[in-house]
Amino acid sequence: MSVTTVEPHLTRYDTSARPGAVVLMLHGGKERGHELVDGRSLSWRRTAWMQREIARPFQEAGVSSWLLRFTRRGWNGGADRIADARAALADVRRELGDVPVVLLGHSMGARTAVHVADDANVVGVVGLAPWLPVGESVDALRGKRLHAAHGSRDRITSARATRAYVQRAAQVAVSAEFEDVGPLGHYLLRGRDRWNAVALEQTFRMLRRH
Repeated sequence: MSVTTVEPHLTRYDTSARPGAVVLMLHGGKERGHELVDGRSLSWRRTAWMQREIARPFQEAGVSSWLLRFTRRGWNGGADRIADARAALADVRRELGDVPVVLLGHSMGARTAVHVADDANVVGVVGLAPWLPVGESVDALRGKRLHAAHGSRDRITSARATRAYVQRAAQVAVSAEFEDVGPLGHYLLRGRDRWNAVALEQTFRMLRRH
C-alpha cells in the first residue's frame, strides 16, 4: 500500500520591507481525519477569508501574515499538527531570524498553537473559538501571553472549557484572558467583523507589549 506524503503549505501576505513581526494563522479541523487538506477545505477557507480581510492592516503596521494549511484534516492525537506548526515556525526563523510571532488560531488551530507557544519567537497566542478540552496542557504557555475569545452560541467547542483552560494557563503565562464575544457561533462567519476586530486588536496588543 502506498502512502502519500505532503508538506504543510503557507499562504503569505508579506510587507514590502522586512517585517517587524509575523502573525502565523492556524485553521480548524476535526478530532480525527487523515484526508489531505487542500484548497477546497472549508476549515482552511474560513481562515483564508479572515486572512484576506485583515492582511492590509497588518501590512500597514509592518506585520506579515502567514496562513498555515495543515497536511491532514484531523487532530489525530496532535503530534502531526504540532509538527506542521513547528515546521512553519522554523520557516519564519530561517527566513526572518528572531522576529516576534503571534499565533492566531481558530478551533483546532488554537489547540495546536498552545502546544507550540514555547517556540523562542512566539510572544503569545490569540485563540478564536478555541478547542481546549479538559486536561489540555498549559506548559508551552509559560512566560507567554494568551487571549481566548469564545461566543455563547458555539455548539462545536466549549466556552466553559475555554474559560477553565484560561484560568489554568494564568498560573504559568505572563497574562491569560478570556473574552466573551457575545451570541456568536463557531465558524467565524456570523459576526465576521467582530471576529476580525478581535484578531487585529489582540494581535497588535501582544506585539506592543512584547
